[in-house]
Amino acid sequence: MALAAPDPALVDKLVVANRVLYDQGVVDGLGHVSVRHDSVPGVFLLSCNRAPALVRREDVVCYDYDGEAVSSTTQRPYLERFIHAEIYRARTDVVAIVHSHSPSVIPIGATGHRLRPISHMAGFLGAGSAHFEIRDAAGETDMLVRNPALGAALAKSLGGCSCVLMRGHGSTVVGTSLEQVVYRAIYVEINAKLQLQAATLGPATYLSEREAELAAAVNDTQIQRAWDLWRQRIGAIHE
Repeated sequence: MALAAPDPALVDKLVVANRVLYDQGVVDGLGHVSVRHDSVPGVFLLSCNRAPALVRREDVVCYDYDGEAVSSTTQRPYLERFIHAEIYRARTDVVAIVHSHSPSVIPIGATGHRLRPISHMAGFLGAGSAHFEIRDAAGETDMLVRNPALGAALAKSLGGCSCVLMRGHGSTVVGTSLEQVVYRAIYVEINAKLQLQAATLGPATYLSEREAELAAAVNDTQIQRAWDLWRQRIGAIHE
């Protein structure tokens, strides 16, 4: 039986998400964003191995939780598609995922610190980010999450958090929609930069868990406003 095609509007939104993340400096030639299939359980949408700013509708491929393509494609897949597959397997609440190497996140992950909400715009960080040490899972590697076992280890480290820092690699952020996960990925980088700046001045006062919870709830009602701006900046989608 043929796989049901995803909603074309969802495919277009995934293309937009890729391009917005590039425009906002979260990804460059590398990094990726995915979303669950709108009607087929156990399947998610992810571009083929292409720079995010260059992703087109026809680049979007359907994958199962084993990281295998279940829609027709002749293109190479991303090596780290297992990040997405195993998080979707482990977290039924997650609808969309961003993996990036945004620069301000790297020093925080490399020093073992948590990313904590210093700005109300990053209230979704709550009590802080999770931390993934790939050496604990596989010893010395090329740092890439290139198989299901490493994907499962990353998902375990993420736990119930919205963001996991990956030592020497970047971060992975999850959300309940493409709009939300793009917002979160952008503000993970912004918050990381602010956290580094504050560290040069002295001890910072972070949002309490309750303050973060309240801020996140309000911010979630405003994401569409930011999404509309980000989408307008990249212009119309062309084939």
